[in-house]
Amino acid sequence: MDDLARISGVSARNIRAYRERGLLDPPRRVGRSAYYDDYHLSQLKTINQLLRRGFNSAHIAEFFASMRQGADLADILGIQQAILGPRPDEGRDESAGCTDRPAVGIDPDCDEGRKLIDYGLAELIDDKVVLVDQTMAAIVARSGAPLLYVRAILRMFDSTRESIDTLATDFVHALEELFTARFGPNYVPKPGQMAELSRIVLDYRDLGNNVVVNRLAEAMREEMVTAVSEYTAGILLSGRWDPKGA
Repeated sequence: MDDLARISGVSARNIRAYRERGLLDPPRRVGRSAYYDDYHLSQLKTINQLLRRGFNSAHIAEFFASMRQGADLADILGIQQAILGPRPDEGRDESAGCTDRPAVGIDPDCDEGRKLIDYGLAELIDDKVVLVDQTMAAIVARSGAPLLYVRAILRMFDSTRESIDTLATDFVHALEELFTARFGPNYVPKPGQMAELSRIVLDYRDLGNNVVVNRLAEAMREEMVTAVSEYTAGILLSGRWDPKGA
């Protein structure tokens, strides 16, 4: 709860009050410990938005209670849980037991197919588009909408390519500075030091990869929590759903 209060900006006292009034779902219990996740953070953001727009806690509690009883809108809170809750396959290795990469299932002559191959994200095998990355291949294969997933991949690639290239350049410069700081400028390693040099370079590369991956994951989590809470609050504020008619 302390972590949730710190991240959300809502005091622990108010979080307890929201729980008691039925606004906030109970935490997940593991033994004597209580765990809050992104779903609860999104609920708090939704509550804050509604309070700022003039709804009181009783109205918000009625809204949430009506939805939990089975509202006819695909259960908005269920959508929040599906997006922000843990995946059913979380922790499972996507590539476990999968040595063959399935074909994408799109026409290799379409714009998307050609772009995947041009970008080096896929290759043409037996006249079929096959993603190079095994995890991505497995995700697209099970999606049921491969073209939509491919378009998402291409959009993400296009929107990040320039910034990632710049980031890679900055990283290499940082690596050069670290190497110079350790060994001095214009240092020529001796044959017996090559193994150590290789280890240092690989260590720095792995550190850089993890810094970027972890920060990106955190930034995406924050953006998704905000977007889902805004979506939920927007449905009530727009008047497109009346809890009394649920």
